[in-house]
Amino acid sequence: MLNVGIIGTGFMTVQHLKAYKQVSGARIAALCNPSGRHLDGDFSQVAGNVGEAEPLRLDMTQVKAFRDPIDLFTDPGIHIVDICTPTKTHVDLALGALAAGKHVLLEKPIARTSADADRIADAAEVTATRGIFLMPAMCIRFWPEYDWVKHRIVSGDYGRVLDARFRRVASAPAWGQRHFLQGQESGGALFDLHVHDVDFIQYCFGRPHAIFASGYSKVSGATDHVVALFQYSGGPVVSAEGSWAMAEGFGFNMAFTVNFERATVDFDLSRGADALKVSTAGTTTVIKLSQPDGYVGELRHFVECVSAGQAPSIVTPRDAAAALRLCEAEEKSIRTGQAVGLA
Repeated sequence: MLNVGIIGTGFMTVQHLKAYKQVSGARIAALCNPSGRHLDGDFSQVAGNVGEAEPLRLDMTQVKAFRDPIDLFTDPGIHIVDICTPTKTHVDLALGALAAGKHVLLEKPIARTSADADRIADAAEVTATRGIFLMPAMCIRFWPEYDWVKHRIVSGDYGRVLDARFRRVASAPAWGQRHFLQGQESGGALFDLHVHDVDFIQYCFGRPHAIFASGYSKVSGATDHVVALFQYSGGPVVSAEGSWAMAEGFGFNMAFTVNFERATVDFDLSRGADALKVSTAGTTTVIKLSQPDGYVGELRHFVECVSAGQAPSIVTPRDAAAALRLCEAEEKSIRTGQAVGLA
């Protein structure tokens, strides 16, 4: 059994706590938060923009509570450190946990800049030689509908992809505003929200040869709404929209449309049970998937890899750094009004 210590006690921690209930081979053994908030296990007032909204109260009887991350890192009973803290803290926490010999699950974006992400990836590659692994928590690679369309893209079942567009839009986050709405720290929606689709695009189609983007700031001082075109030589037309600029009350939605030679696959979270549809040969079919959400998927993969002594393969620290470089290219394109070439 792998003992997990989670740093941070906000919305993402709640999502992970709920997901770990469906992951065999791991148990929550510790919580850590320098402020002391929610270390009593009462998360009933913590909410976010996705997932079930039922209140969570964690039984702390067998769970340690720390305020200093170093105490968590040096606890010999902890095997995995799950980092769910603001982005600005990721570098020091990730490097500290790896240096202490802990496996690390690190929430996205793994750093504020690609340069810092490379520092984390460098350290993770060194510790991996000793069987100590770090995995970025890029949950969309594990989200059932996204995983399903990824397999259709790879298999060629519907022919080649002609075009694909991705959309992830929301009202400004009402939780953690001291971090999210400070654009220098969070990067705005471009780096904190849109990075999901940027990563998934590179996962499906590889690195584009250029990016052109437009966007604006509304709530954070950084880019809070972005529309980007990913240019592939001889490849599909790929675009993505990301936003925290929707009016209060809009909530959150994620969607994609992938147009193949012989089918159109359309996913829209707002359709509920009918979210995923495939149109082909004059017929539209609703696809029902039974897998749990991407939080469970990513945690299962990480725990299984750690248990087997194998580096996680579905997403790597280098993938997370590469996604940040694409976001930085979008940011440059917005600033200059020009397409940005990628060597």
